[in-house]
Amino acid sequence: MPDDKTPDILPRPDFHFTGEIGRTFKDSDPATFPQPVQPPKGAPNIVLILLDDVGFGQFSTFGGGVPSPTMDRLAAEGLRYNYFHTTALCSPTRAALITGRNHHSASFAGITELATGYDGYCCVLPRNCGTVGEVLRQNGYMTAWIGKNHNTPTWETSAAGPFDRWANGLGFDYFYGFNAGDMNHWNPILYENKNLVPASEDPDYHLTEDLADRAITWVRQVKSIAPDKPYFLYVAPGATHAPHQAPKEWIDQFKGKFDMGWDAYREQTLERQKKLGVVPADTDLTERSKGLPAWDGLNDDQKRLYARMMEVFAGYGAQVDAAMGRVIDAVKAMPDADNTIIIYIAGDNGSSAEGGLEGSLCENMFFNGFPEKWEDNIKAIDELGGPKHFNHFPSSWAHAMNTPFQWTKQVASHFGGTRNPMIISWPERISDKGGLRDQFIHTIDIVPTLYEICGVTAPSELNGIQQKPIEGVSFAATFDDGTAASKRRTQYFELGVNRGLYHDGWMASAPSFVPWQPVRSEDWDPDQQVWELYKLDQDFSQAHDLADKHPDKLRELQDMWWVEAAKYNVLPLDWRATVRMNAELMGRPSMVGDRTKAVYYEGQVALPDGACMHMLNKSWTITAEIELPDDKAEGMIVTHGGLEGGYGLYLREGKPVFVYNFLGAERPTFTAEAPLPKGRTTLVADFKYDGGGMGKGGTVTLSANGVKVAEGRLERTVPIQFSLGEGLDIGMDTGSPVDFTYKMPFKFTGKIEKVEIEIRPGA
Repeated sequence: MPDDKTPDILPRPDFHFTGEIGRTFKDSDPATFPQPVQPPKGAPNIVLILLDDVGFGQFSTFGGGVPSPTMDRLAAEGLRYNYFHTTALCSPTRAALITGRNHHSASFAGITELATGYDGYCCVLPRNCGTVGEVLRQNGYMTAWIGKNHNTPTWETSAAGPFDRWANGLGFDYFYGFNAGDMNHWNPILYENKNLVPASEDPDYHLTEDLADRAITWVRQVKSIAPDKPYFLYVAPGATHAPHQAPKEWIDQFKGKFDMGWDAYREQTLERQKKLGVVPADTDLTERSKGLPAWDGLNDDQKRLYARMMEVFAGYGAQVDAAMGRVIDAVKAMPDADNTIIIYIAGDNGSSAEGGLEGSLCENMFFNGFPEKWEDNIKAIDELGGPKHFNHFPSSWAHAMNTPFQWTKQVASHFGGTRNPMIISWPERISDKGGLRDQFIHTIDIVPTLYEICGVTAPSELNGIQQKPIEGVSFAATFDDGTAASKRRTQYFELGVNRGLYHDGWMASAPSFVPWQPVRSEDWDPDQQVWELYKLDQDFSQAHDLADKHPDKLRELQDMWWVEAAKYNVLPLDWRATVRMNAELMGRPSMVGDRTKAVYYEGQVALPDGACMHMLNKSWTITAEIELPDDKAEGMIVTHGGLEGGYGLYLREGKPVFVYNFLGAERPTFTAEAPLPKGRTTLVADFKYDGGGMGKGGTVTLSANGVKVAEGRLERTVPIQFSLGEGLDIGMDTGSPVDFTYKMPFKFTGKIEKVEIEIRPGA
């Protein structure tokens, strides 16, 4: 490891010429230029890969049923870690990963769409929690972030900025990816740095491959330009988060491979895990988590549907590991490949149960509080994984992916939500090739480990701001010594009041709500939570609750949890779920502010939902001033959302059409009988809300130049959010289509002078 120290205060002082200066350059000392910052001598390149929504027992490297040859290769030349922990949810884990602070310390108690106005919950990354990207950049590293960014406040993701909390503002000189929790892999909304990326015209386009290509291009480019400078490449694919979308050739490889069902999968996976040595030989399989059905209790159609959903998921996962393999190949081809540390983390949390007990064709149904029925979903069995659905497998498959543990993503009290595989390769440093490490490690420990091996001092002051101390501890000693003592003695866990406390080999666990329950009563009492107790050196999987046998130890850990909670901004506890996704109800900042009217112009595309007018649960009017070249004009005038929910106002063969996409489940459409004539038209879509609560119906009226041309009823409307990652477009449709009757981008063939959206709160 480098021996030289880097400054405790960043940035370094401005350049000052120290020679003698005369009246002219002739009688002055020779000029010297400020020199580029040099990294510590011998500092390694860093490749940090973070997959999304992955279970401990998902990939084959840790005994799962999804092949992972890239992980296998890195594990064979490096180390496997089977006691690595995340926070049980994406934004919190990612905030901890890039800052080295606990997620509440970094203000990320939840995802950005759940932000509330408390210190630990506002999802505005504090400036006193500087990122590893910023620190390495100021110490001579080239930095890039490819893929998912879910750490920018939703109200700061539009073209109006501010941009200081986009990836570029967080210390990454190059960014290519998406600013959202998940993304359509066939029709994504992407940014290169701060610029919207035009939709690909490649008929075989898939986001996973695109992100791998961009990572490869960047590392080749910068090492060609500056071969002696180290780089930090952070690659965060969208897989295997929903939507589970993959090319057919990947999905078809798994035909029939999961017909045994989730219960048998768990048993088979544990046996494989024991043979691989990634779990102790005496590990017991935990019971099926409360509320999940047995595979044998399903009917034949359910089994056929759910097995297919798992085949789709497996193809999606196998594809992303292969794509990461292409990135690794490019890295390995560099001249300094041996001095490159590759950290491959399989998941920012456990596998996701947000598909519900019966699976989902539209994950946004869950986030709006609606369950789905398998009888509806089976009708689309042959379309799963394709561009028409935002599909997600059933909760029981998520539980199986987390073998041998209990529970899933969101459940921070148990390792099914927080225990993720990690593999580290560093040919120049690691000699115990293929070794296993079982020290208790948390996501916050990555940053101090990187600082130690790079010879970088964690700054006490960064960009004029006094920094919070790093809350993680380095585990670099484990690279050389498999028996090194675990430096982490204590770690709290909390997510949606799923609570846990690890201390010196004991784990106290208190689950709150089942993760497939999107609507949660505000009357619930956290003081009535049932706490469990586990001795991890004797019970790897948390299969045996010792709470009754050791009540004093449990009380000790419970008390410690409250101390840690007060220390790290965990309070106040908040167990509300989908209702927090409604930004208007939560009072989150908005570019809209108190306005009830906004005017948009042609060319405004991909305006994020957080910057749009709040059109849910109220009446509204859209007024479009358009000019048509003839009576055959076509194209999108205005749309908000995409395949998972939203609306569109467009012309087809000159006829006005309004479609309302209710979360992919139904698309009531209202069409005028006659085309509009050539020339100027004022086209109005008016919605009169019934009122009486959230998600109620109302009447849609279309009029042209003051004359009603179509009318109809919406029996129900979207209550929480139109879309997970798509916003408003004027004059064309970006992302995915709001219905499937037109071909993207469905550019308007006339001229749009302006589109005005007016909302009527309380009406």
